Amino acid sequence: MEPRISIITLGVSNLERSISFYRDCLGLPMRESSPEIAFFETKGTWLALFPRDLLADDAGTPPEGSGFRGFTLAHNVRTRGEVDGTLAEAAAAGAKIVKPAAEASWGGYSGYFSDPDGFLWEVAWNPHFWIE
Repeated sequence: MEPRISIITLGVSNLERSISFYRDCLGLPMRESSPEIAFFETKGTWLALFPRDLLADDAGTPPEGSGFRGFTLAHNVRTRGEVDGTLAEAAAAGAKIVKPAAEASWGGYSGYFSDPDGFLWEVAWNPHFWIE
């Protein structure tokens, strides 16, 4: 198997609201999609939004769930200052700041926000992680 993650699909409670958040507020480029699913292309991976109940049905699991989902998504930026700017943009778009940006134990600078469905995003500047 080649080491690759091609698509991350989030089960969302309101598809139109989530499309607006990711496209209009975070500025992710939207790809051609059908009415049932939205695709956004990021560098190397696509992000998909799909109604939560339909995604759960597709996976054969119940759609209920709350609390920490056991994973986070990360958006690494090129400079320390971009962390604060990105968190501010997310908050202005309706995201909840879960953890304000701060110096990290691993030598970088990061903070967290949650999207309208509670998915956690880390925004980080890592001096040890190179971005093209």
